Amino acid sequence: MAKKSDKKDPYAEREAARYERPIISREFIMEHLQHSKVPLTIKSLAADFGITQESDLEALRRRLSAMERDGQLIRNRRGGYGIASKMDLVRGRIIGHADGYGFLVPDDGGDDVFLSARQMRSVLHGDRVIVQIVGVDRRNRREGKLVEVLERNTHELVGRFHLESGVGFVVPDNKRICQEIIVPSEKQGGARHGQIVVVAIVEQPGQHSQAVGTVIEILGDHMAPGMEMEIAVRNYELPYQWPAAVMEEAGRFPSHIPRDVIDDREDIRSLPLVTIDGEDSRDFDDAVYCEPKGKGWRLLVAIADVSAYVYPDSALDNEARNRGNSVYFPENVIPMLPEILSNHLCSLNPDVDRLCMVCDLHITEEGKIKSSRFFSAVMRSHARLTYNKVAAILIDRDAALRKEYSQLTPHLEHLYDLYQTLRTAREQRGAIDFETRETRIVFGTQRKIRTIVPVVRNDAHKMIEEFMIAANIAAAELFIEHMLPMVYRVHQEPSPDKLVDLKTFLSELGLKLGGGEQPGAKDFARLISSVRGRPDRHLIETVLLRSLKQAIYHPDNMGHFGLALTAYTHFTSPIRRYPDLLVHRGIRHILSRKPVSEFNYTTTNMQALGDHCSMTERRADEATRDAVDWLKCEYMMSRVGQEFPGIITTVTSFGLFVELNDIYVEGLVHVTALENDYYHFDPVKHRMVGERTGKVYRLADKIHVKVVRVDLDERKIDFVLAEQKGSSRKTKIRHNKAAKTGKSVTKKKTAMRRRKRSAR
Repeated sequence: MAKKSDKKDPYAEREAARYERPIISREFIMEHLQHSKVPLTIKSLAADFGITQESDLEALRRRLSAMERDGQLIRNRRGGYGIASKMDLVRGRIIGHADGYGFLVPDDGGDDVFLSARQMRSVLHGDRVIVQIVGVDRRNRREGKLVEVLERNTHELVGRFHLESGVGFVVPDNKRICQEIIVPSEKQGGARHGQIVVVAIVEQPGQHSQAVGTVIEILGDHMAPGMEMEIAVRNYELPYQWPAAVMEEAGRFPSHIPRDVIDDREDIRSLPLVTIDGEDSRDFDDAVYCEPKGKGWRLLVAIADVSAYVYPDSALDNEARNRGNSVYFPENVIPMLPEILSNHLCSLNPDVDRLCMVCDLHITEEGKIKSSRFFSAVMRSHARLTYNKVAAILIDRDAALRKEYSQLTPHLEHLYDLYQTLRTAREQRGAIDFETRETRIVFGTQRKIRTIVPVVRNDAHKMIEEFMIAANIAAAELFIEHMLPMVYRVHQEPSPDKLVDLKTFLSELGLKLGGGEQPGAKDFARLISSVRGRPDRHLIETVLLRSLKQAIYHPDNMGHFGLALTAYTHFTSPIRRYPDLLVHRGIRHILSRKPVSEFNYTTTNMQALGDHCSMTERRADEATRDAVDWLKCEYMMSRVGQEFPGIITTVTSFGLFVELNDIYVEGLVHVTALENDYYHFDPVKHRMVGERTGKVYRLADKIHVKVVRVDLDERKIDFVLAEQKGSSRKTKIRHNKAAKTGKSVTKKKTAMRRRKRSAR
């Protein structure tokens, strides 16, 4: 037992300021229990802390309950409180797997804990729980047993409604949730068998019972137009409806800029600023202008001044923060801000006055930023140009377009001259340039894919990109100079483990990555340049790209590895990215000459906001990818049995992912479909090798495949090698099909029995 504490609570003053009757702080309770050899009851803790009055005892009881609820403490069956780590317990969040098992990702950042399918019965993907470590599995992973559910993550989900033998249930579309949701007859809301519905969970799953839900929305039939977006929005819990307070606030904006607002800003309406975007862009948040200055250039990057309309902690701000960013689906968008702002007041439409925040840059003939300043202004875009038009004017020298835009062409020429200088400077500093390919879906009738086409990036795309990078650099340097808390766009160097694997792979090809133990971006750039003429260039670039980390938002400036920059942030898209709005607020604060202490945000605030915005960015990417995968599966359903050439894009232990040439759709050749040998996965060399034949399937190899199955619900397309002919393959496919059918029937009967028990 712990001795009575003579030490005073170091957080007593803080607690006294919060409560009329001070409570023992959480930190002091944790410290006391850390030194105790056994869990302590509330009676023992009260004695140790010298608590005698009933009111103080009740306050302690409530605090202990809150700490237990948050997972800081565990209460055993004898009523004793202890610290989870001392009781061999781990607190964290559940990550479900499509095969029924799962993992606990610990809050403290330790190794994941494996949870069997049996342990996963009473939890869903995303739940926060406490587990007890009970041993290690055959793969030497820590294995856990569920102790307590701290927080339920799933309250609504989307899935396909089924009705079998009078029993209704929903199969979740999210494959990380393997449990079916029972829907009693009185809670089915008129849903028909096979429809896509949203179900609210009214009873969470237990060890011996399934989750029970009620249908709250019927999205429509399984393959209805636009269903892929409806499902993705709900699967990833994307905010898509505007709260009434947001619409009320947005409705109060005037349709024009008041005269007194214009008078407080620099007037640059006479400068021929232009916007350059894609043909289908609807919101224009950046405009550019360039003129020669001495031996260099003056570049103006004008960005829509969203911060002039969206104030901190307003309804608009809270919703924008919640969304984090706009989410772009094929031919659809969920904007971060209401349309009155994103497409009107904050969109730099041509020939109308708009408020903007300007980055005024003086760039030398070597492409270095000599000086920069930021200021609030009112501008007027002189033209809405597209990348293709600008490329036609500057590169193709299109006579008709040059005549149409004769007044702007000299300014566009200045922009292009500056771009070429900045491009040279980019190459000299060693920024990494991968020749990645993006695609665009072209729809036909009923929102069905007509074709998928590659997006060609011309010099106009690259020109605007360089100007935005220059403005972002200047913004980052401004915050460093003024030591103002801010979120930076951070891209860290590859991890040591990734580098070891990368160097091993390169050595097999007779290549070497320079830079020793800590190669820089310039070393990567040199290697990429050296392999441009090789037939395996795509393979090498793919492996290099996968060795890099994902960029994040963080208050600590750790540089941008990929761009070879010591400081970088995002300033240029406040309409669609919340971090950019924060950057604008920071610049506005610096321009007001107020002290750092009066800024609305601290480093701690920026840490939380950076984490949140990094999450919403990943969430948007995953939701978009999910919707695109649905559309591509739907597109391929009519192509089962057809053969296509392709390229291996990923090699895994279970097979080869192949992207079809000219169709840009990816599917899987399962390892069991590779005949006449046992194949072994080599993760370092990114290949599959036949044990007997020595046949090698390697990343970026060309391959010919046949489409054999498309599963829209699973978002899966299955291929077999088209070269494999003859009876042996047919026999194998029949055998696998029979085995799969038998397994599915058994699973179906078991699930049916379970549903009937739960329905009762």
